[in-house]
Amino acid sequence: MFRVCKSVFILMGVLCGVATARAETPVITWPAGWQVEEIEQGSTTPDVSRQRAVKNDQGGTPVMVMELTMTRVESGHQVNLEGVLLEMRKSVQKDFFQSGYQSVCNRIHPTTLSRLSALESTCTITQNGRHVLSQTLVAAVDADKAYVLSYAGQAEAYKASQEEIEMVRNGLKL
Repeated sequence: MFRVCKSVFILMGVLCGVATARAETPVITWPAGWQVEEIEQGSTTPDVSRQRAVKNDQGGTPVMVMELTMTRVESGHQVNLEGVLLEMRKSVQKDFFQSGYQSVCNRIHPTTLSRLSALESTCTITQNGRHVLSQTLVAAVDADKAYVLSYAGQAEAYKASQEEIEMVRNGLKL
C-alpha cells in the first residue's frame, strides 16, 4: 500500500524549478504514537524536503502513513496547482490499478493547509467492491515553495485518524 505514496512524491519534480538555496524544513508536530521515519535528504535534490510518519496497529502493522513534501519553486514560476494535483491523482490511481485495486477520487476542491489556500482530492480504493484504503492529496503554494501533504491508510484507520490528521494539517509551520 505504501509504495504507492513514493510515486506521488516523484511528481513533485513538476513543481521544482532550478533553485540554489537549500530548502527550509517545515515544522510538523506528529500525533502521539506515530513513528517518525528518517528520510535521507539527497544531495541531488537539496531543494526538496520530505517528512514522514507512520501509525502502526497494536501488532506493528502500518495502518496509516502521512508525508509532507516541500519543494522550492523557481522565482517567477507560476505553478498550475490544479494541474499538478490532477497528475498526482492520476499516478495514484494508475499505481493502485496496477496492483489490482479500483479507485474513485472526488473532485479537486479548495481547502487549507496550515495558513495557506490549498487544493485537495481524496481517493477511495476498493478491491472486489470492498473499501480497503483511502488516500488524500493536499497541495499548496507559498511564494517560492510548493507543499504536498499526502496521507493514506486502511479504511477504518483512516476514518478513526481524522482528528489526528486535522491536528497535523492545522499545526503545520510552513
